[in-house]
Amino acid sequence: MGGFFLMIDGPDGSGKGTGIDAIRAHCESKGKKVFDLREYWKENNMIPEASELAEYDIIISSEPTHYGIGKVIREEIIAKGERRYSGMTTAHAFSLDREILYKKLIIPLLKAGKHVLQERGVITSIVYQPVQLEKISLRDIINLPGNRLCLKNSPSLLIITKAEPETVMKRLKFREKQDNAIFEQLLFQRKIATRYESEWLKRLFENHGSRVIYLDTNEPSTKEDTERKSIEIWEECMKNYKG
Repeated sequence: MGGFFLMIDGPDGSGKGTGIDAIRAHCESKGKKVFDLREYWKENNMIPEASELAEYDIIISSEPTHYGIGKVIREEIIAKGERRYSGMTTAHAFSLDREILYKKLIIPLLKAGKHVLQERGVITSIVYQPVQLEKISLRDIINLPGNRLCLKNSPSLLIITKAEPETVMKRLKFREKQDNAIFEQLLFQRKIATRYESEWLKRLFENHGSRVIYLDTNEPSTKEDTERKSIEIWEECMKNYKG
């Protein structure tokens, strides 16, 4: 693919959005035209065609999407409430949401030479769903069609943000945007923190062609530190990017 695909993933509250937003502002300061799908989805409730984004240099995406299945995931499947959905139901929903996103937008954009910055991806399902109440094997997660497609088109660079579970919970409590998600519990955060930092996860993505970098955002690191480090990583990658 001609474009560069950067994905940032990690526990909620670990600095993913901060990193993406910092790189966006940095690119815009360099004169790059940036299209933010996160904003578009909320305003238009649809996925644009790749051809509609031809004038942009960089596209910012996120998972789950804020449209269709992604919206149902956010507002129903993983939202706190009386209704509970199994880990397998959750995994299937995420897989289908990303399969549509990749086929309609991400893959065509990368083939067209666009740079894509994405917050979360298939790694989230690989980390999260096997430790939900209903046990799902890693093999079953990976073999879902949308997940197989995403691993086949793994990011050029995967940044995994690291923060202690206690730090994550404190940040989630005080942040302005409240997701009200079922995963925002200390015990669950401890389980996924171990998985995010596991050697097997790093090898899985390296075997699919991704470069993996860990970005520690624990205290005394500040938001400004996370922004600066994210930009530094991006700049270093762009210096070596050959298209």
